[in-house]
Amino acid sequence: MTDSSSGADGVTRCGIAALVGRPNVGKSTLLNALLGRKVSIVSPKPQTTRTRIHGVLTRPGLQIVFADLPGIHSKQPKAINRYMNRTALASLADADVNLFVIEALRWTEEDERVLGEVRQAGRPVILLINKVDRAHPKDRLLPFITELSTRADFAEIVPLSALKRDNIERLPDLIARFLPESPLLYPEDQLTDVSDRFMAAEIVREKLTRRLQEELPYGLVVEVEGIGEAEDEPGKLIVQAVIWVERTGQKAIVIGKGGEMLKEVGRAARLELRSYFGKAVHLELWVKVREDWSDDESALRRFGYES
Repeated sequence: MTDSSSGADGVTRCGIAALVGRPNVGKSTLLNALLGRKVSIVSPKPQTTRTRIHGVLTRPGLQIVFADLPGIHSKQPKAINRYMNRTALASLADADVNLFVIEALRWTEEDERVLGEVRQAGRPVILLINKVDRAHPKDRLLPFITELSTRADFAEIVPLSALKRDNIERLPDLIARFLPESPLLYPEDQLTDVSDRFMAAEIVREKLTRRLQEELPYGLVVEVEGIGEAEDEPGKLIVQAVIWVERTGQKAIVIGKGGEMLKEVGRAARLELRSYFGKAVHLELWVKVREDWSDDESALRRFGYES
């Protein structure tokens, strides 16, 4: 008798595929598209992903554990930036295959740095050229791909659009070629390793990031202090969260005039939390100040950023 997750030949391939690249190339969007469900928050602003998130894709005979990593970036002005880079770089050698994500028709110094890191890790590298739907003119794509093929011995080069879900359906089979025969690392029905508390905090942070001015999102973190069923309303979930900022002036911005910004963020987060948990949600938000938390190692540990 074979395991229910085994393929027709009774073999199960299982391993880790790390999504790596500079900030804002679409790694989290790609992960969500591959899984068919949101497990990693996204926004147009760089460095939205701050820690490693695992998303699990299980099919007969195959389990791919995708590691969505923070974007590797050259400027490391604060402790949180150094933490993000350490987290990403440490994961490259642990992966069975590294999925190097770049933007179509764009190659930067940070891309070059990431390429050096993935080559040094000594694992097979699949180059994923994302955002081809935005590439203009289209006739530049083939020369761009040809030029990239000379930069490294890529196992595969795949142009795709994570946002449009174009050309991503063949990725699992490509990745499977580089995974070992192994028992499953996660139960067949598990989609991610993040907790409900973590996901609730990330959803609130995503709504803040999308609504606030350019620099402020990097100075805030969300900490869920409580999550549980409402005693007086069975079937309703109460989520209590604190939005931590680094300056008193930032607190005023997050709250907004007459509390409107916080109300808007709360409404948007509550709707997504209701969808995520499949039940009514009462969300309580507070805004507090912890000076320079993003450059404070003890604060980072408190907020779950540990390497």
